[in-house]
Amino acid sequence: MNQVPPLDLTEEVKNQWEELNSAIQEVLRSGQFILGEHVESFEQKAAEHIGVNHAVGVNSGTDAIIIGLRSLGIEPGDEVIAPSFTFFATAEAISMVGAEPVFVDIEPRSFNLDPAKVEEAITRKTKAILPVHLFGCPAAMAQIWEIARENDLYVLEDCAQSFGAEYAGNCIGCWGENCPDDARGMMTGNMTGSLGQVGAFSFYPTKNLGAYGDGGLITTDDTEVAETARMLRKHGGENKYHNEVLGYNSRLDAIQAAILEVLLEKVPEFNQRRREIAQRYSDEIREINDIVTPQATEGHVFHQYTIRVLGDQRDELKESLQEDGISSKVFYPVPCHQLPVYEDQDHGQLPESEQASGQVLSLPIWPQMEEDTQRQVIESIKKYFN
Repeated sequence: MNQVPPLDLTEEVKNQWEELNSAIQEVLRSGQFILGEHVESFEQKAAEHIGVNHAVGVNSGTDAIIIGLRSLGIEPGDEVIAPSFTFFATAEAISMVGAEPVFVDIEPRSFNLDPAKVEEAITRKTKAILPVHLFGCPAAMAQIWEIARENDLYVLEDCAQSFGAEYAGNCIGCWGENCPDDARGMMTGNMTGSLGQVGAFSFYPTKNLGAYGDGGLITTDDTEVAETARMLRKHGGENKYHNEVLGYNSRLDAIQAAILEVLLEKVPEFNQRRREIAQRYSDEIREINDIVTPQATEGHVFHQYTIRVLGDQRDELKESLQEDGISSKVFYPVPCHQLPVYEDQDHGQLPESEQASGQVLSLPIWPQMEEDTQRQVIESIKKYFN
C-alpha cells in the first residue's frame, strides 16, 4: 500500500513547472526582489479576483491580521470577538496589537462563529468582530455583518483557509429564516475577503492559494485602510527614513508574488477539484454511524476535509489510519481559550469548541489527489469501523 500524506504539492509543481520557472527567472533577471512591479501586479490581479479595490501584500497571514487590525484603528484596551476553535495566530494577532481577544463558541456543523454567541459577547469595549472561514467554509457573514452594523463594529475576516470561497447566503444551524435579507442579498456571490472592512489571507504553502514560502495579503475597499497598511508593512513610513508610526518589516517578496500570480489562475479549477474529492469522501463514509461528515454548503472550498469522530474514537482511528500508511491531522487539539497563554483568563463556557477539539479529524486532500489514493483512505476508514 502506498503512503498517503495529508497534502502532496509535487504534482502541482510538476504540472506548472514551466510557468513557475519562467516567472521566477523573470524576477531574478529584474534584480528587484522585495515589493516592486511583480508584487504590484499580483496585488492588482488578486484584488480583481476577490472583488475589492485594494490588496496589500505582506509577509504572512499573521501579519495580515495584525496590520489589518491596526489599519482599522484597533488599539490596546479594545476588545475583538473571535472564535476559540481556530489556529492560535488568529488570537495571537489580536493580543499583539494590545487588544483583548474575546472568545465565543462555534456552530457545530460549520465550525465557524455562532452569530448568537457573538451578540451576547459585545460590551462597550468591543471594537471589532474577527470571523474565521474555517477549513474553507464561509462564516455566517450576513448575520455577523448585521450585528456589526447595529453595534458600530468593524469586521475583519480571517480568510487564511478560504481563498476563492464564495458566500452563498446560506447559514448552517444559526439564524435560518431570520437571516437578514438585505445583508444576505448584498453578499451572496461575493468572495471571502470582500465581506467585511478588511480581509486577511495567508499564502502558507498548504493553503488553497499557497506560495512556496511565507506570504500574506490584506484586502479592503477602503483607500485609507489600504494606505495605512502599506505604510505599516514597511516600518511605518510612506517614504524611507521618514517613519511616522511604529510599523513592521512585513513585505511580500517578488519571487513569491510571481509564483502566486501563476497559481492564482488555477484557483477555480483547484477548488472545484477539492469539492469533488470532498463529495466522494462524503458519499462513501456518511453512512458510518460514528462519523459526522462536513456539510457541503455552496461556496465551501475544502481547505481541509474535516470529519467528527464520535464516541472517543478519534485518536484510535487516527492511529489505525497511520498503521495503514495514511496521514491525518487534528486541527485543533486545544481551543485557544485553553492554551497556556490564555487559560488564566475567564472566557466562560465554550462547550462546542471543546467538543470539536476532541472529535475533529482532517483527512488527506489536495487538488491533484488521485481517486485510487483517496480510495485507500476510504477503505482504511471502513475497515476500522467494520
